[in-house]
Amino acid sequence: MNRDQLEHAIRAACAVAEDTEVYVFGSQAVLGQFPMAPKELLTSIEVDLQPKNKPENTDVVSGSLGEESPFHISFGFYVDCVSIELATLPPGWEERTVAVESNLLTGHCLDVHDLAASKLAAYRDKDRVFVSVLIKNGMVDVQTLVARIRGLPMDPSIRQSRCDWVQATAAKLTREP
Repeated sequence: MNRDQLEHAIRAACAVAEDTEVYVFGSQAVLGQFPMAPKELLTSIEVDLQPKNKPENTDVVSGSLGEESPFHISFGFYVDCVSIELATLPPGWEERTVAVESNLLTGHCLDVHDLAASKLAAYRDKDRVFVSVLIKNGMVDVQTLVARIRGLPMDPSIRQSRCDWVQATAAKLTREP
């Protein structure tokens, strides 16, 4: 996926949801801050989002723009419209979103540190790879990321293990040639 496709998804989701704004909170939110993000971060063909002002229209967006929909078949990517409440996010994330505007419609993309913290809350293999690429490419500040993880609403021992993972990963990546 690229920035143009993200903007297309935002326009389509806003039109179907009858809303002027959406939250973008999956991996493709990285395109908000980094329109030319490394290819390793852009492998997903789905955009996770939720209508900001009309979250009750989530199902209609998924039905119209979701996986295997005519939209997906036509454009090669799809919208996974789910509640942002499914994501584990640090406090204040709403104020840090990065606006992607297209035709007077806005996609509020998670700040890269909030995105990385959310990915590490899930802690799947693909999420750790994603965050490793962010760290390797200097797209996140390690101390800021650790601070965001410390704010996540989760078990303190799990939070600490995620912080330890970030610091160990950053140390390893800075030693590699």
